[in-house]
Amino acid sequence: MTAEAHKPKSMILGTGSGIPEKIVTNQDLEKIVDTTDEWIRERSGIERRHILEEGKANSDLSIIAAEQALEDAGLKAKDLDVIIVGTVTPDSPFPSTACRVQAAIGAVKAAAFDISAACSGFLYGIKLADSMIRSGSARYVLVIGAEILTRITDWEDRGTCVLFGDGAGAAVLGPSDGTRGILSSYFKSDGRLAHLLHMEAGGSRYPATHETVDKRMHFIRMEGREVFKHAVRTMSDAATHALEQAGIHPDDLDFLITHQANIRIIEAISKRLKLPKDKVFINIQEYGNTSAASIPIALNQARREGALKDGFRCLLVAFGGGFTWGSALIQF
Repeated sequence: MTAEAHKPKSMILGTGSGIPEKIVTNQDLEKIVDTTDEWIRERSGIERRHILEEGKANSDLSIIAAEQALEDAGLKAKDLDVIIVGTVTPDSPFPSTACRVQAAIGAVKAAAFDISAACSGFLYGIKLADSMIRSGSARYVLVIGAEILTRITDWEDRGTCVLFGDGAGAAVLGPSDGTRGILSSYFKSDGRLAHLLHMEAGGSRYPATHETVDKRMHFIRMEGREVFKHAVRTMSDAATHALEQAGIHPDDLDFLITHQANIRIIEAISKRLKLPKDKVFINIQEYGNTSAASIPIALNQARREGALKDGFRCLLVAFGGGFTWGSALIQF
């Protein structure tokens, strides 16, 4: 038995989500861009998406998700040692959205910070939280994945504007009470492919100017076909790594939750793992691609609806801009 196996595992104690009330359907999009409901559903699996109202920000949804997760875990905000928010659409460049959440919920003793790993942000946060708990440097860690992607969506780009929605999901992690917990986790990146999925302006290279706004440089740009190919390959790689690290055969996997980016990607990953449909959770039809929020939203929904049962071995897998990708295998 390895030294890693002797370390205490972390486990998910509670989950929550924050979902905007406003819904935009495919039929709504037909009125503003050259597309159809059939075209969107066939290529993405999306039927509707939730969009945050004007005047609200990332932290507003993150706070709702955080409070739900804490209540589900039976903990108070003052119990938290660390708050991690995975996002590429923070309230502002600084302070971090995590610090805003900390102040709002009263997590007075927690360290708080954001991480930028695009759609893999929540699983990057899970990896960090697990390491902190295993090392003994933290006992309770709140991990949030939250995005307001519609604020950086080009509503004139028919290839991308149909894909994205807003939302937040959260999980509270703490020490495992026995066999349950995170069995393995994995993350990786390849910055050489950043140009395939990115937002060019808004940082120190291209600060906001009249010129960058006029050139529409503050929106998501994506090479869809190339992203699809890399997503399937890297998510399959991440899934295999997590299973091999834990010594688990795909046949012994009970449940799969992937990043909800595209129904064809989800189906391709499921096929490679040879998983039947009843072992794969899909909610992309309701929320669209919510980036770092997609896995925690799906995880919370699956738990609360009873689809993810006690004792299940559940694999979480994500891929995002960077490129970044990661996975976590969890015994519930």
